[in-house]
Amino acid sequence: MLTVSTLIEFPPHKKAMVNHLSKRSMVERVYSPNLFSEASHQHFDMIKRPIFLVGAERSGTTLLRLMLDHHPQIGFWGGFEYGVSQIDAQGNFPKLDDYYQWLRAERNFLMDGPSIDRRLTYPELVNSFLKQFQNFSNKPVMGATVHHHFNRLLQIWPDAVFIHIVRDGRDVARSCINMGWAGDGWHAAERWLNAETLWEQLKPQLPESRRLEVRFEDLILNTTETLDRICQYISTSGESPVPLRYHPDMMNYANGTAYELPNARLVNQWHHKGSKREIQLIESRIAPLLVERGYELSGLPHLRVSRWGRIGLKLQNKLGILSRRAQKYGLPLVSADLVARRLKLNGLSDRIRKKINVIDINNMKESW
Repeated sequence: MLTVSTLIEFPPHKKAMVNHLSKRSMVERVYSPNLFSEASHQHFDMIKRPIFLVGAERSGTTLLRLMLDHHPQIGFWGGFEYGVSQIDAQGNFPKLDDYYQWLRAERNFLMDGPSIDRRLTYPELVNSFLKQFQNFSNKPVMGATVHHHFNRLLQIWPDAVFIHIVRDGRDVARSCINMGWAGDGWHAAERWLNAETLWEQLKPQLPESRRLEVRFEDLILNTTETLDRICQYISTSGESPVPLRYHPDMMNYANGTAYELPNARLVNQWHHKGSKREIQLIESRIAPLLVERGYELSGLPHLRVSRWGRIGLKLQNKLGILSRRAQKYGLPLVSADLVARRLKLNGLSDRIRKKINVIDINNMKESW
């Protein structure tokens, strides 16, 4: 059975697979020729009510996930998009051979290191990933973070429980620009808009007992009370064998990661870090949903973006992203990636993706 333990010796308590992987070991796994060795058959019962933390990237999902994972009774995994991203919009599961091939270049899967048992169906396989994480964490409650396509989780776990975290979309958009994911405020708001729109579509499918909504601002400004509310919700909605409440260990995440303790300066950063035009562009796209989520608008004049204005912003966005990618990965690698994907040269694309994955790993903010 191939597990990440073949690449690195775990500390005695074996808290979780990736939490103790060095960046060097992650890089080794990207290039491991034995990645898809046949795993020995293990029987994994389907997790009936896994907990999923959903929301836009840059909304505080990693921070909340770290807090939850440090609870003595809760194991929480991050970046589990690869469990559902290949399910199509109609809910059809991917062909397993295609899925195995796709996983070869999927960074989060390569970093996480779960074993693959080719005898399992797609739902059983994805469930086995979570069960492996749970076995390594040795905790009774298991959860994972998903930012995209989280509505598809119900195709595998129809009784799944959801925690939705929302942050002011202007702070999310500003952070996306800083990450190099967007080149202007209009397009930077798209990730937040997509996640919140998807949540609106998913909510009617979930009874109140299986969904909880949390504001990032409350998590930062009223940390203990907010975490206690989340723990009680997990206790009553998930599969916890014991009642759960806030535990002081939840704040220990700051001792071993690059994430600091909650600080009020993390709230409403757009007030002093965003330009007026940037804020206007963001609000011109998401103002109604911001108000619906309880966030006051800036009061700046409404900016109407014309058709030609959008064309200009689209060009600005593409150039901004390309410039940041060239700075990060180098222009030759970025150019080769564009050509390989455009011409559908899958073999070349996989090799390039591995090189990009290594650079991403070496530049990661430590969250384990």
